[in-house]
Amino acid sequence: MFYWVMKRIIVGPILRVLFRPWVKGLDNIPAEGPAVLVSNHLSFSDSIFLPVAVPRPVVFLAKSEYFNGKGLKGRLTAMFFRLSNQLPMDRSGGAASSSSLTAGMDILNDGGLLGIYPEGTRSPDGRLYRGKTGVAKLVLATGVPVIPVAMIGTDKVQPIGRRIPNIRRVGIIVGEPLDFSRYQGMADDRFIQRSVTDEIMYELMRLSGQEYVDAYASSVKEKLAAEKAAGRKHHRPGADTRRAAVRMPPPEAPQAPAPGAVTQVGKTQPPKGRKKDTA
Repeated sequence: MFYWVMKRIIVGPILRVLFRPWVKGLDNIPAEGPAVLVSNHLSFSDSIFLPVAVPRPVVFLAKSEYFNGKGLKGRLTAMFFRLSNQLPMDRSGGAASSSSLTAGMDILNDGGLLGIYPEGTRSPDGRLYRGKTGVAKLVLATGVPVIPVAMIGTDKVQPIGRRIPNIRRVGIIVGEPLDFSRYQGMADDRFIQRSVTDEIMYELMRLSGQEYVDAYASSVKEKLAAEKAAGRKHHRPGADTRRAAVRMPPPEAPQAPAPGAVTQVGKTQPPKGRKKDTA
């Protein structure tokens, strides 16, 4: 009831008036049956704009820190997240992470929509970072379709550290479902898990137009925090970890252009026969 009231009566109408979100490809989300919505993660508000745009209820796996806060504020935050259809996701690995994935699997087995951010945390600089394989484990174990979703401009609405959002328009692009049934029976193969994850990240990069960095966003954040604590002048996050986008080849069929060209990561060689500009 709380979820429905917030979406239909309170939060939803306010967001539509103030931020005027535009949505493309909404018909790619099945009207019924289980599916996993995988999205890039630019802002805390991603988990608000996306459920408002999708007609069906979406259950998100959110980081467990939101549910473990202390004091009155911590308890209120945990209550809000639970009432808004979000489940705690332990990112420490091992048995704790497996338990979190089991909770997500229960949602899918019940025919629901599960939302996941493969990067595991918000992007520190608006670029797309390497995906974690938890989403692949879920998809391979359940055989459900994967719906890629690109959030556009939410990092400008609510950058990291900002509580009061900026009023500006945001966008949501829903891609065509990805089918990984060809890997049936190989759910425990780590190479398959990485291949599936990389294919998902490639599609998110294509839809969002983001630059891709082949490093975990959490590792980059830890490095930046360490540099800040040491009083060092930090460089652009991920600058020393740039590599080619994803190992998966581009789709064979031509696709509609993304909202903004995809930045090619890494150095390019000048065409043969042309001298470099020395001016």
